[in-house]
Amino acid sequence: MTTEAGAAIAQTIDHGGLAKPGRNIRGTFKLGDIALRIIAGLVLLYLFLPILVIVIFSFNNPAGKFNYTWQGFTFDNWAHPFKYPALTDALKLSLNVAAVSTVIAGVLGTLVAVALVRQRFRGSKAVDTFLVLPLTSPEVVMGASLLTLFLDLGWATGYATIVIAHVAFEISFIAMTVRARIRGFDWTLEDASLDLGAGPGRTFFKVTLPLIVPGIVAAAMLSFALSLDDFIITYFVSGSTVTYPLYVNAAVKAAVPPQINVLATAILLISLLLLAAGTLYRRKRST
Repeated sequence: MTTEAGAAIAQTIDHGGLAKPGRNIRGTFKLGDIALRIIAGLVLLYLFLPILVIVIFSFNNPAGKFNYTWQGFTFDNWAHPFKYPALTDALKLSLNVAAVSTVIAGVLGTLVAVALVRQRFRGSKAVDTFLVLPLTSPEVVMGASLLTLFLDLGWATGYATIVIAHVAFEISFIAMTVRARIRGFDWTLEDASLDLGAGPGRTFFKVTLPLIVPGIVAAAMLSFALSLDDFIITYFVSGSTVTYPLYVNAAVKAAVPPQINVLATAILLISLLLLAAGTLYRRKRST
């Protein structure tokens, strides 16, 4: 088709009956795009509005024991974030449990993921099923089951049972996340390392592990956040031990100091900084 013929056809379509439907379609796409953006904005507002309220009320100056109504702006809460020792101890315990359980679950979950992807053995399908169960089972069921197990074994509930319970559900998250990372792994790199004389252990630590570290870090961050946030399972197996979520739940009935909002906001800021640092690190590695 010549250039003159193409121009003639375009002019005919523009001045004929086909031009109007074209404009309607473009108009419809434009309205749909605007509506989609509005809906997405409302959904994000719905998701982040509670977090925004927590941040705002960390600067509130409540008149009584409950930080529920806005009384006035102040920086005193941030100047004394550890004003209540019980709240501080509960936060320290939650951070300790999250760190210990994440390390244990990270090691075990990574090894499980490598074994499921790298090796073929009898019962691998059953292991896949058992990995999914903690993700799909209600936390009430898992918490009650773990409590029954600990009581049957005669174990006193406390710090150790909390760590074991957190490891039990964190392994699944870590194994599934790391497994997704390993599936794109080039196993010929391991074969090349072995051919060059490196042993299995050296190959794993020098070749395999550095390449799957981004997946392990992402899984560890998710696991740490889940452990720090967990309430239901911890409530079943904690005994007299009080973690940060348990303290906040009990404080609702007695007093809600603004320091709860301060510490929650601080945790949020630290999480965002770690997420940003991880994103920048991955971009640097990719470039």
